[in-house]
Amino acid sequence: MILAKSLSKKVVLLSDGTVVGRVYNLTVDLRTGLLVDLIVKPQTEIPEIVKDDGLYVIPFDSVKSISDYVVVDRKRLRR
Repeated sequence: MILAKSLSKKVVLLSDGTVVGRVYNLTVDLRTGLLVDLIVKPQTEIPEIVKDDGLYVIPFDSVKSISDYVVVDRKRLRR
């Protein structure tokens, strides 16, 4: 189980080690309670990540692992 509170301000990395930024917020499906997207405050320009109002929107299904960092599989990002 992952608590949303534990994701706050974690550094987000791509699977190749590129620093994306820090978790800013989350979007959640209120019916199921499942995480839908990570909203990330960018540190680096990553062309394949969708931006909305200056923040990256990363689909949660592209997250590979969560520990000290949130690691995102670059191949699973959609544009």
